[in-house]
Amino acid sequence: MDDQNKEAAILSSWHNNVDAWTDAVRKSEIGSRVAVTDAAIVNAVVAQDPKTVLDLGCGEGWLVRALASLGVAAEGIDGIAGLINRATELGGTFSVLSYQDFARGGWQKHVDCVVCNFSLLGHYVVADVLSAIPSVLNSNGCCVIQTLHPAFNGAPYCDGWREGSWQGFSDDFCDPAPWYFRTLSSWLELISASGFMLRELIEPLNPQTGLPASIIFVLSPESKSRGRSKT
Repeated sequence: MDDQNKEAAILSSWHNNVDAWTDAVRKSEIGSRVAVTDAAIVNAVVAQDPKTVLDLGCGEGWLVRALASLGVAAEGIDGIAGLINRATELGGTFSVLSYQDFARGGWQKHVDCVVCNFSLLGHYVVADVLSAIPSVLNSNGCCVIQTLHPAFNGAPYCDGWREGSWQGFSDDFCDPAPWYFRTLSSWLELISASGFMLRELIEPLNPQTGLPASIIFVLSPESKSRGRSKT
């Protein structure tokens, strides 16, 4: 299966698991999120002191609502219409926009922060999305990405597509999505190629295992970073 078909399989999986995913998030059924990663991404975003945030790949919208409860004006976009429908059930500002359309300039507003919380699963489309993010950031804006930690997700440690799995989830889930694995060096190369500089790297620890539950990249656009250094 080539990249295009793999990307399509990701979308198909999420279309088929809208309700199962929404229930799992809202019923706090995902242990790593409850214990570590939900709070980690909220804290990482809030630490940047943004007034406006775009949650890119927002799913059922929990992060938008969490940030709104802290006084941050957050909006969410996702390419899966079913997830956006579920997100709007609990209030907030959400809209359907595919990653491809975002990469082509389909998002017209400017924000202080774009956050991607476990939402960068593909290959070339991820590079296209990251390259488009600097153009929607305000001066001194940033991008915050949380993803699986490359060093703690099994062999082989090389870039490539991996088979998906819903192991540990309820029987309501079906059709697991493939995802594209990147080594740490590949992530850093992609970040640089997309016009960003690494501002901060965070490794939230799982208190039960003592190992990182994820990795968080806090990024600044290169041109804006250079601008700050001159003032």
